[in-house]
Amino acid sequence: MHIDHADAPLRPIKYRRSRLSMLRKNLKRTSWPARIGLAVVILYAVMAIFAPVLAPFGEADVVSTEPFAPWSLVHLFGTDQLGRDVFSRLIYGARNSVGIAFITTTIAFFIGGSLGILSVISHPWLDYLLSTLADTLMAIPQLIFALILLALFGSSIPSIVLIIAVLSATQIFRLSRSLARNIAVMEFIEAAHLRGEKARWIVAREILPNILPTLLAEFGLRFCFVFLTISALSFLGLGIQPPSADWGTMVRESATFISYGNITPLLPAMAIALLTVSINFVIDWFLDIASGLRDDQ
Repeated sequence: MHIDHADAPLRPIKYRRSRLSMLRKNLKRTSWPARIGLAVVILYAVMAIFAPVLAPFGEADVVSTEPFAPWSLVHLFGTDQLGRDVFSRLIYGARNSVGIAFITTTIAFFIGGSLGILSVISHPWLDYLLSTLADTLMAIPQLIFALILLALFGSSIPSIVLIIAVLSATQIFRLSRSLARNIAVMEFIEAAHLRGEKARWIVAREILPNILPTLLAEFGLRFCFVFLTISALSFLGLGIQPPSADWGTMVRESATFISYGNITPLLPAMAIALLTVSINFVIDWFLDIASGLRDDQ
């Protein structure tokens, strides 16, 4: 029997959308809080990267002989107790506060995530040892423990990064271990074992892709906690040390002037709060995309 393909009805060919086109579509359908959050995060990133270009004065330059000078066209937010430009230090504070928090969170996720997955695929005694160690560290209040360790080892930036990263890695370890254990009992993991796949292949191709969206969402939340912890330590005097600009230190140095009607101390505090809220908006948007709630298909 001969079939004339010319008379057959033509069906539209469905092309698979690229990741870039899917990202553009999701961006067009984002809510206004998510758009504002993305804009704020991008603004902070630009400030952190291009701080020397954007700041009118140097980070620690004394540019005025008048401490706590009022706001003016030269000094948009006035000067601090040493005559340094507050606006410039706010910009440099984005580099120090946000940059150090991002590096700390990245290290914490590398440590906690790697050990969490390792505990699932390794011998039970190693899982027990790592879980006991994580539970012990989590039993101690993180801020108090960080204060004790910084008092012992000093308040240098490497000490701050490593101490907070190790303390934060305990929660990430628990999360990644729980997620990996749920995936490890699935049928497709058993099928991979029966095919003779190695543990490295199973982790890279099966476990990690299934837990990555949740870990990325947790990265944003954990970044907020680390960012607030560093700011709190700086406010208490054991965080980032002068003359480096840090928003927590800036709040502490000028906090007493709020009683005189000077709102300058509120500027770094508002910068901290704005970034925290914006990241939560972005996390909510990302979770909607990862869960398929925003996919109209």
